[in-house]
Amino acid sequence: MNKLKMILAGLLIVPTISLAVAPAANAADFTLRGGIDSAQGEGVDKVNSSPESLVKQFVNIFLFAVGALSVIMLIWGGIRYTTSAGDSNKVTSAKNTVLYAIVGLVVSILAWAIVNMVIDKFTSGS
Repeated sequence: MNKLKMILAGLLIVPTISLAVAPAANAADFTLRGGIDSAQGEGVDKVNSSPESLVKQFVNIFLFAVGALSVIMLIWGGIRYTTSAGDSNKVTSAKNTVLYAIVGLVVSILAWAIVNMVIDKFTSGS
């Protein structure tokens, strides 16, 4: 049973990590290409390296990773709940995992919305 759990965890974690890293890799590629174009004198207006945009990009990537981790934990709690076999301690632990994962997901979504709203207010006001 433990081997099955490890296989399921691996099948869930690998795609989630790759999805979490993809936006950062895309942003790095865009920045690199913008720097190359800027050095060659092309597309200077494509590069947006203002402090506000850098902070917003960093916060968005971080909150995306937190949200992805919350979804992983939600799935892991569901797996633990279905494999608890009626043991009340395991059921309680699995329910707590699901509850905390949902709280983490809600907090990450609210944090993303608040951070983006504040940064947009500061950048539009200046």
